[in-house]
This record gives sequence, structure tokens and C-alpha cells, in this order.
Amino acid sequence: MAEHSTDKQHWAAQRERGSFWLMKLTAFGLRLLGRRPMTPVLYGIVLYFFVFGRRARHNVRQYQDYLAQWSGRSELRPTLRSVFGQFMAFGESLLDRLDAWHGKLKLSQVTLHDPDGVRQRLMKNRQGGRGEILVGTHLGNLEVCRALAELGEQVPLNVLVHTANVAHFNRLQNAAGDHQLHLMQVSEMDAALMLDLSQRLDRGEWLAIAGDRVPLQDGRRVVVDFLGHPAPFPQGPWMLAGLLRCPVNLMCCLKIDGRYQIHLESFIDAPAWDRRQREALIKGWAQRYADYLARKCLLAPRQWFNFHPYWHVDAPLPATGENDAQPRRVAP
Repeated sequence: MAEHSTDKQHWAAQRERGSFWLMKLTAFGLRLLGRRPMTPVLYGIVLYFFVFGRRARHNVRQYQDYLAQWSGRSELRPTLRSVFGQFMAFGESLLDRLDAWHGKLKLSQVTLHDPDGVRQRLMKNRQGGRGEILVGTHLGNLEVCRALAELGEQVPLNVLVHTANVAHFNRLQNAAGDHQLHLMQVSEMDAALMLDLSQRLDRGEWLAIAGDRVPLQDGRRVVVDFLGHPAPFPQGPWMLAGLLRCPVNLMCCLKIDGRYQIHLESFIDAPAWDRRQREALIKGWAQRYADYLARKCLLAPRQWFNFHPYWHVDAPLPATGENDAQPRRVAP
């Protein structure tokens, strides 16, 4: 949650660095003190980021305002208390993810919503079969999903990220006991990367990638409607699906009434395209994903852990063709 020096500075240059050091400090404190004594210490750290993170406060307020307008729910309008509450929710999520990595959070303590049987396909990969793609989000605590070894039945999970702290995060997670998770830094999708990923899928490994993070230098992206305003979403997950001919599933983990709920669902069964269809299909999938994300935001409004400027697109949404995204409210 580090401060941005300019509005145009990319999230990867600041926020991931701040998240890593906050996480490292939290892990050290938990080992030294335990969770109960560490909780007020963490709250003090979060308060520091809140007080001195003017840009982050602005971004959270903007999100809460857009969510209230889009949903028509006036109780979601931002206040000083609600903005601070979102910072606090992020701090608690750090404690929860470290509990999960240390084996203190079990699958029996989590409610699993899986109407399409995604977990069953994960389990089958122990006996062979090709892997699939999981598209996650920074809404909620995705690390809880990844750290629960029971969920994947020991199936290796490769997480594609844009942060430069991959080696540090891998060491931190391995020290905490999470050995099935492997972070892979991705700057661009070249032929070598695609071959590597294809081979991993063929070995039965699964790939995970965030569906709500724009790549470095605002690379491949598509502008769609999110909470009634144009926002850039990455093309990466949908490019991977089409190029690797790999099914895509959605995953998020929300803490509701003190209990985590993991939501899994199928999204694309057999992605395929020709060159004329590619742009329209990617745009359609990205818009569907943005609509899905907006609905999930209403389930846990304070768990949107994107503290960087999200709606920073100057151009309006395009308005030509039936496949183009139009600003609209999707009923929850």
C-alpha cells in the first residue's frame, strides 16, 4: 500500500514493494509474538499507511463511490470510517494468509462454493490429465485459496505475477510451509514462456493469473465497463486461454461473517479463435469478467485490495458494434 509519487506511476513499482515489506514484517512479528499480540501492532502499521497514504485513500474512496453509484446502495458511499475499514480489512488479510501458510487455517474452516466441479478436476490431475487456468482477483484473500493444500490435492500451482519480488515471495512462502505454490514473473508473453507454460499444463500443473491487474507499462489491455466507468483490464488471461487452448475457471475468496468463502466456477470451456475473432472474443471475455467482479464486490465491499488508481483511462468506452462494452449496471 505504498504511496504513489505520481498518478502515472505503475502499480508494480510501488504497491507490490510495500505489500512485500509489510508482509515480511508481519511474518516476523507472528513468529516472534503470535497472532493475538501481533494484531494491535499490525493495526498500528495499517494506521500509518492510512495516515500517510493520501493517494491510496483517494483511490479507495473512488472505488467505494463508484460501487455505491453502480449498485444504487447509498449505505456504501465512502466515509472516513469506511475508507479506514478497507485498510483494516487488508491488514487482517495478511494475518489470515500467514495462518493459512502455517497450516492454522484448514479447509474444514472454509465454505466452498463450487457448482461446476472445479475442485474435482483439480483432484483428477493427480492421476494425470492436462492442467487448466485459474483466474483470480485482488478482491478478497486469494492467498487463502492458494495456501490450502487440500483444495488442490497437491497439484502444483504456478502463479503468474508482474512483481519483481518473485524470488523474495517464493522464499517467504517456502519458509512458511507453502511448497506447492510457485510464483513466475511475467513481463511479456514470448515464445519461450508459452512453451514453458504449455509443458507445465501437459504435466498436469495448473496456472493462476490475476484478471484485474494491468501489465507493466500498461501493455496488452482492453478497456471495458467496471462499476459504470471505463477501466483497463489485462488481456493476458484470455490471451493465454486462446493460445494454449486451455479451459478457464474463476476463483475468489471472501471473508463474510468471520468465515472464508471460496468461490470456484467455470468460465470458458474450450477457448479457440481465428485472427479475425480474437479482439472481439478477448473484449467479450474481459467484459464478462468485469461484470463478475462487480457482482462479487457487493458480497464483500471492503475487500477490494487495489490501492492504486484503477479508473485512470482518459478515453470513453467505444460505442460501435454489438460486442463493444457499454456502461451499464449489472444486477447483482
